[in-house]
Amino acid sequence: MSLFCKFSIKILLISILFILNGCQLQEPYKNHGIIFLENRSKKLVLNSSNKNDVINLIGQPHSKSFNNENEWIYLERILTKGEFHKLGQNILKANNVLVLNFDKYGILEKKTLLDKNDKNKLTFSKKITKNELSQKSFIEKFFSSLKSKMYGTK
Repeated sequence: MSLFCKFSIKILLISILFILNGCQLQEPYKNHGIIFLENRSKKLVLNSSNKNDVINLIGQPHSKSFNNENEWIYLERILTKGEFHKLGQNILKANNVLVLNFDKYGILEKKTLLDKNDKNKLTFSKKITKNELSQKSFIEKFFSSLKSKMYGTK
């Protein structure tokens, strides 16, 4: 009877170990950029907030537009661990981009918040730009084909 009790206690302890192993108090996540970007953007008032208000509330922008110094871009990205059936791969929980446009006096004119669903709707041009500088010369093509014939690689 004592052998049965020892065996059942071991099974009980192992099962408790597996159950408690899956418990989490807080969901693990990795963030990049400004956290709670959506909540902070709601505090910005159009035609009232200026650049200094934005810097105090959100901070310096991650980037500014190339051709327009009055367009600021903020990023937020949150990755979480996947479920057990996903084998712990990272899953994109939030991917927000806030674009702020200011007028020439520094007053906020327009704010656009793009989340991960909005980015899936974006379309890109299918045109390809040819770069003549990166094309191989005749000698490079000849030697690479010779190499592939000798060693059987591409």
